[in-house]
Amino acid sequence: MSSTHPAAVAALAAMEAVGAGDRDAWLACYAPDAVLHDPVGGSPLDPGGTGLAGREALERFWELTVAPNDVRFDVTAIHPAGDEAAVVASVAIRFPGGAEVHYDGVFVYRVGGDRRISSVRAYWDLRRVLSALGL
Repeated sequence: MSSTHPAAVAALAAMEAVGAGDRDAWLACYAPDAVLHDPVGGSPLDPGGTGLAGREALERFWELTVAPNDVRFDVTAIHPAGDEAAVVASVAIRFPGGAEVHYDGVFVYRVGGDRRISSVRAYWDLRRVLSALGL
């Protein structure tokens, strides 16, 4: 799936970098002060649900949630509007211990004037991932 909308282009590039395990390419998609709500509502990495803000937080997110796992996105729809794009995707994650989880989500990417991601609001069920990990 492709789009020429700046937020969609940035979103797809970020998702592709995750699938390729390319940390540097993923980080390059984000503005230095980007805020990541993945998922919206909070998680063990974001217990207050305020989002992970800035490069250091994004680097930590990558090291703890992406780097050790095999993460794949299957994008089924892109809905661009204004400076955002809502990306509908199925996600498959294989964890180092062999556990796997699959879930559907809506990922809303916003870009700034430099066409880098300024925020992500990811809507998906955290309970499915925690359950797959035995938590």
